[in-house]
Amino acid sequence: QVQLVESGGGLVQAGGSLRISCTASGRTFGSYAMSWFRQAPGKEREFVAAISKSGGSTNYADSVKGRFTISRANAKNTVYLQMNSLKPEDTAVYYCAATERAYYGGSYPRSYDYWGQGTQVTVSS
Repeated sequence: QVQLVESGGGLVQAGGSLRISCTASGRTFGSYAMSWFRQAPGKEREFVAAISKSGGSTNYADSVKGRFTISRANAKNTVYLQMNSLKPEDTAVYYCAATERAYYGGSYPRSYDYWGQGTQVTVSS
């Protein structure tokens, strides 16, 4: 079992940057493939970015490619999402997710077994 806690969300102007974090407790962090999803009001949860257990493989949704970067620090039990050139449409609650079932979890929510409570990111125009 692993517990996930997101932090770092907030209000930022369009074009600005924000880094959000997800810290895990419990079993060895390096045993988990990690990802970020987001959910805007009235919309379904959508994939943002994923990273493999070692950090050697990453993948991004087309909507954030080139603007967002996912990374992890296994020694700190933390995964990050660096968000640059933010747009109002990036406004959402951002969730981190974890799975130990695969080296790389992919972009489907059902692939992940553990979820954080989310952190709100609001981008003003």
